[in-house]
Amino acid sequence: MMRYYFLLLAFFFSFFLQAQELSESAEISVLTIGPGKSLNDAFGHSGFRIQDSAKGLDLVFNYGVYDFEAPNFILKFAQGKLNYLIGLNRFDDFYRVYTNENRGIKQQTLNLSQAEKQKLFDYLLDNYKPENRRYLYDFLFDNCATKIKDVTNITCNNSIKFNIPNSYEEVTFRTLIQENLNRNSWGSLGIDLALGAVIDRKATPEQHMFLPKNIHAFFEKATKGIKQEPLVKKSSVLFTAYKQDSNSNFILSPLFVFGILGLIIIFITYKDKKNQQRTKLLDILIVVFTGLAGIIILLLWFATDHQTTQNNYNLLWANPLNLIVLFQVFKNKMSNWFNKYSKFLLILLCLMAFHWITGVQVFAIGLIPLLIALFIRYLYLMKYSRTKSATAL
Repeated sequence: MMRYYFLLLAFFFSFFLQAQELSESAEISVLTIGPGKSLNDAFGHSGFRIQDSAKGLDLVFNYGVYDFEAPNFILKFAQGKLNYLIGLNRFDDFYRVYTNENRGIKQQTLNLSQAEKQKLFDYLLDNYKPENRRYLYDFLFDNCATKIKDVTNITCNNSIKFNIPNSYEEVTFRTLIQENLNRNSWGSLGIDLALGAVIDRKATPEQHMFLPKNIHAFFEKATKGIKQEPLVKKSSVLFTAYKQDSNSNFILSPLFVFGILGLIIIFITYKDKKNQQRTKLLDILIVVFTGLAGIIILLLWFATDHQTTQNNYNLLWANPLNLIVLFQVFKNKMSNWFNKYSKFLLILLCLMAFHWITGVQVFAIGLIPLLIALFIRYLYLMKYSRTKSATAL
């Protein structure tokens, strides 16, 4: 039933907005929405507000809307092949949704001529047509914020100069992403696991504008046209989010959970060393976990269209080859070559540390206890297999 409601609403808007001419009193603004609680809302949102009291218009166009009706939604999302939508809402509805979520709303009224206002409005109307509404989303280069920049620039005949704001710092894409997250959260850990070294390069000033808050900052300083007039003629705050207590629980955080797992691995390794034995179940669990994690990372790298999942050096600890040697850890007596394989795993962990220190790729801090425990376990397995081989001889 809800689906038919939205279809009817879309049809109404499409019919009502055809060939609409804006009056001289019309204003077009950029809305910047503050971050929300969930991971997909953590980076904020952007939209265009079209106000024309003479025509009774007060609408918001916003890009980056999920199309939940798309076939194979989850699979296409994972593959990076999901089309997103341009959305259209009455401003009152839009405002109510975000204020109810306690998300701040800032407005920047654009300094546009009547012709430029009409051009921007016509562009949005054309984008909202059913045949144009969908577009291939890209988190860094084609999202709700970059669309604001691109559409505004097209409206101004690509004459906008994005001057660097006072708050600007030259940082990597990963730093820009993580600024909006708690580094010791599962969302942050998931991003650091899934996204590769490609986001550890420095972002250009314009590339900073993939974040809505940076759209706001750069638009404040931007100029346009031959005379380089200010792009924004008026800024205001429509809603200020009130402070809320943090719900973060350290006991449920990655650092704590992997810390406990790391201590268990180290304790079992200590007991094994003391008793000159090997806890086979522990090694099976480690090999299966790291191997499967490596397969997922490989699939994200090579089996999807996501640009940001390439060159992912998490493979240095999440090694898919571990699944191939799984049969060895099932044995009570491992082959002689497993000593060299354990040494190989140790070298990979050292390479990972080198990549981290040199800034080739930044990894999740929540993984640190686990990585230390894996290093200790692999070191023990190398010595254990060498000792057993020498005893056998």
